[in-house]
Amino acid sequence: MNIEEIRNAVIGNDAGKLKELIQQNLEQGMDPETLLNQGLIGAMDIVGEKFSAGELYVPEMLQSAMAMKEGLKLLKPLLVDSAATRKGTIVVGTVKGDLHDIGKNLVAMMLEGAGFQVIDLGVDVDPESFLKGVRENQAQVYAMSALLTTTMPSMKETIELVKREISDRQVKTIIGGAPLSQKYADDIGADGFAPDAGAAVEKIKMLIGRVSL
Repeated sequence: MNIEEIRNAVIGNDAGKLKELIQQNLEQGMDPETLLNQGLIGAMDIVGEKFSAGELYVPEMLQSAMAMKEGLKLLKPLLVDSAATRKGTIVVGTVKGDLHDIGKNLVAMMLEGAGFQVIDLGVDVDPESFLKGVRENQAQVYAMSALLTTTMPSMKETIELVKREISDRQVKTIIGGAPLSQKYADDIGADGFAPDAGAAVEKIKMLIGRVSL
């Protein structure tokens, strides 16, 4: 097995080559979880590092994440007790009144690439739907996105609702989007803020460690 080839296929957005390599390794008896952890997740770790270093930009990171997702489709049916289940469940969504989804989609794909189970609620998600998503999926973290300043107050409403209904020892929240800041996160009681998808993954890994599972 050549893990480096698999990683390069993800980083280079070569979904066809990636699926071919995964299939070959599966036929040779390679453990699907090894392919997931060392290949796909390993590749997305590199992509995140390159993005943070300014060596990759959002379109390239999105392309790599899409290639990774194609590889994940082959492995998911074979992963009974997958790394995603063990790492945790994250609910993501764009808040009520906001229909922007590029940033949210990128975060969701990066999280899947990092081994998390991701529940994507879509766009225009009201506070009650976030609460329902967290409860039904027993999520440890929920991530809210907004691009419009007019929709930002919905984040505060959501946080207040979830905190009333669920102990903050059981679930944490992170926010992100162009008009947001760490100060705004602090002001509304969010547990974290991320300026980009790579930072969101790292912050969520940290928040997961604070949740009483």
